Amino acid sequence: MKVYQAERMDEAALREFASRPRIDFTSILGTVSPIVEDVRARGDEAVKEYTAKFDRVQLDAVCVPIEELPAPQLDPEAAAAFDLAYANIRAFHAAQTAAPLEVETMPGVRCRRLARPIAAVGLYVPGGSAVLPSSALMLSVPAALAGCETIVLATPPRPDGSITPEVLYCARKAGVTHVLKAGGAQAVAAMAWGTASCPKVDKICGPGNQFVTAAKMVLQNSEAMVAIDMPAGPSEVMVIADTGADPVHIAIDLLSQAEHGPDSQAVLVALPGVDVEAVQREVERQCDLLPRAETTRRALAHSSIVQVGSKEEAAALSNKYAPEHLIVNCADAESWLPLLQHAGSVFLGRFTPESVGDYASGTNHTLPTYGYARMYSGVGLDTFQKWMTVQELSAQGLQALGPAVAKLAEVEGLDAHRRAVTLRLGLSSPDKFD
Repeated sequence: MKVYQAERMDEAALREFASRPRIDFTSILGTVSPIVEDVRARGDEAVKEYTAKFDRVQLDAVCVPIEELPAPQLDPEAAAAFDLAYANIRAFHAAQTAAPLEVETMPGVRCRRLARPIAAVGLYVPGGSAVLPSSALMLSVPAALAGCETIVLATPPRPDGSITPEVLYCARKAGVTHVLKAGGAQAVAAMAWGTASCPKVDKICGPGNQFVTAAKMVLQNSEAMVAIDMPAGPSEVMVIADTGADPVHIAIDLLSQAEHGPDSQAVLVALPGVDVEAVQREVERQCDLLPRAETTRRALAHSSIVQVGSKEEAAALSNKYAPEHLIVNCADAESWLPLLQHAGSVFLGRFTPESVGDYASGTNHTLPTYGYARMYSGVGLDTFQKWMTVQELSAQGLQALGPAVAKLAEVEGLDAHRRAVTLRLGLSSPDKFD
């Protein structure tokens, strides 16, 4: 891991620090766009061919209602863990239900804002280098709570064409309606366009590799008329640590994100008194113990440590980087929150590893990466809703508001707009206010 001294970092060094491993979307789009168009044209048959080509799986059925799939058999201990995670995720997202907004802006003019579910949503659950049933919970629980009628979960099939039991268990429990046995760009395209077996969705959510991300970005700007949750890049973590933080804990928190993939990134912001060399030794020692050690080392090659002189300097660096996950392993961690502006999810204190948010604390782990935390939120209940405004005027309200509206319409040269008001007001001459 590269080591920086914050006081010696100029603008160029700050840009390098905040940069992420570059993804060449130009070449990726060249691969993805033909797949997207082929699925549009040939539907299920194209999905079957790409699944055979990329996943080496021969599919009989591409997308099926979830009740047609056999009930999965899970180890009781694993099932209990998923049940606990489900309960916490559901509790946190159910609490996000917002009351309708209603305000009388002036006498007789009532305005409201009402939440409505997105009718059909697609959820992408990765299944390549790691199987992620936790993502099935993170996506399907808020979708079901929001009231989405159609919830399609796409995930790569196993070699025999079946779905990973843990993913299916979570999908059943959380309210998924259809399972699409496919991954990659072809799965995203099937949900966006719709096929003979796969319902067309209005929004696609969930993490995925660079091909999945590229497909989502292509399709949101296409005739498919589909929205996406957010742009996404490789996973990342920033750890802010003070002198009381255990180097063992710092190291494993860095490694827990680095093990996701070679493009993942881990950053330590070390306050005065942190033994950086001890942390580096722990990173090396613990990395050797991991089954994914080789992948993790590749991620550490473009990870970094920044030594800072103050709390304010650390917070400023964090806001510059805008991490997906931010661990504040410091005394009085709560006092840091007012200083933190840009992060996908924050983990406060000595006893809050990033792992708890990934699985079962209740918050969502589908978060903005690549610096997008500056302008995007993670997935929540509102990801699967849209808001509708309502206004209602009484006769008194139109009498009070109408003249101003008519004048504004006159200024803009929109006469039908003006007359829609004046004719209702019953003026003897709708062309003039006398």
